[in-house]
Parts: sequence; structure tokens; C-alpha cells
Amino acid sequence: MPRFAANLSMLYNEHAFVDRFAAAAADGFDAVEYLFPYAVPAAELAARLQQQGLTQALFNAPPGNFDAGERGLACLPDRVDEFRRGFIDQALPYAAALGCQRVHVMAGLVPAGADRGALRDTYLDNLAWAAQQAAPHGVNVLIEPINTRDIPGFFLNRQDEAHAIVQAVGAPNLKVQFDLYHCQIVEGDLAMKIKQHLPTGRVGHFQIAGVPERHEPDLGEVHFPYLFSLLDSLGWDGFVGCEYRPRDTSPGGTSAGLGWLRAWRAAQAA
Repeated sequence: MPRFAANLSMLYNEHAFVDRFAAAAADGFDAVEYLFPYAVPAAELAARLQQQGLTQALFNAPPGNFDAGERGLACLPDRVDEFRRGFIDQALPYAAALGCQRVHVMAGLVPAGADRGALRDTYLDNLAWAAQQAAPHGVNVLIEPINTRDIPGFFLNRQDEAHAIVQAVGAPNLKVQFDLYHCQIVEGDLAMKIKQHLPTGRVGHFQIAGVPERHEPDLGEVHFPYLFSLLDSLGWDGFVGCEYRPRDTSPGGTSAGLGWLRAWRAAQAA
């Protein structure tokens, strides 16, 4: 049965970040994920996880200047040193402190006029290096195809591209972060792509959101209960990150919008 992880960058925004752990645990989540942990000392985050009995499912490696619009460094030839320092000095120490086995490495935006071949070469070199650094710590490095509407110009957009990159690198701890929201927008055919890619062992994490507005997964064009059942049938017992924006933004809106999760759990318990 999929294990759902609350994305604390998007959910429970009525609370200060460090208070979202308790809110997620109160709603029955047993795992959390978020974009970046680096604004909070790792020891404080680890204490929150322990207090609430939560598992840290995933977070992102440093992406460059996120507030200025940067969305990762891994494909950029002129930022290799910065990418590697951030991975070694920040991402891996936080993963160790939080007991987190998955770190997402954002590819980055394609610079105007850039040679995509050179970007791909840099991306593969950085991923091979990161996977090698992460392996002794039991950490998987994840890459994620992201749709061109939410992040125009992002280097990696399709599942087949991501899986080809993982195969080309050949590191057993390099995996694909399969975001069903992004995949539906770019290419669709979700069930068949799950059936194609999940048995390969190259998928390390799933994420969900309703399409097209990125609200709860019970609103929109994708029938998620069918996909959850499909994941069950294929033996997926990993995490499914709930990376969506609650449609009710008032205090308590995240909890009020979890009817889809309560219904799924009730159906599984019946």
C-alpha cells in the first residue's frame, strides 16, 4: 500500500514551517517531504520528526538562487563546483541528520542559446558524481521531469528522457522521481507509463496533485484511486508525496481537503 507523505512546502501553510510536522502527524501522515530544509538547523528538524514519529521521505539538494528564479544547477557547465559543494556540504549532512534516503537533484533551466548536448554531458557527469558520493550513506539521488508550464525552460520534461539518463549513468542509487501531475500535463497515459517504468526498479518516489490546477487529487482530470490501486497491484510500498496546493487556503484548509485520503484509507480497511 502506498505510504503518503505530506509536502510541508505546500500543505499546512497556516502554520510556521516547524509546526507543520505536528499538523501532518495529527492528520495521520507518517512521512513528510518538502523542497528545502536549509533555513532550519538539521537538529531541530530531526527533533520534530522524532517527536511526531515521522519519516523524512524526500527533500531537494540546493538549487542555486531559488528566490531569483533558479531551479537547479546540475545541468549547468559553469556551476559544477557550486552544485558539488552544495551536495557535499548541505544535502548529504542534512540527509544523514534526518535519516532521509532520497535527495532530489533539480536539473536546472536551459540558458538561452545553450548547447543541449553540453548540458546533458554536464548533467550526467554531475549525477554520476552525486550518486557515488551518496552511495556510502545509503542515499538515493532522484531526478524529476517537470512540466514546461509550471517551470518553462526546465531541462528535463519527460519520463522516457529521465529513464534514459538513469540507464546511461548506470548507478544503482540513481532513480526517477515520478510526479504524476507533471507527467499528465506533458505526456499523459499515466497508467501505461507506470506499468512500463515501475517494474524496472528505476522509480524511487511518486508525487501527486490534481490536474490542471494542482489542488487535491480528488479534483481534476485524473482518477487517482485507480492509479493508487494500480500501484498496489504492482507492489509499490514506497512513498507518494502529496505535493499540491489546498484549494481551501483558510486555516484548517489542508485538513478539510483530506477527504480523498480518508476515503482511500477507509476503502483499504474495509
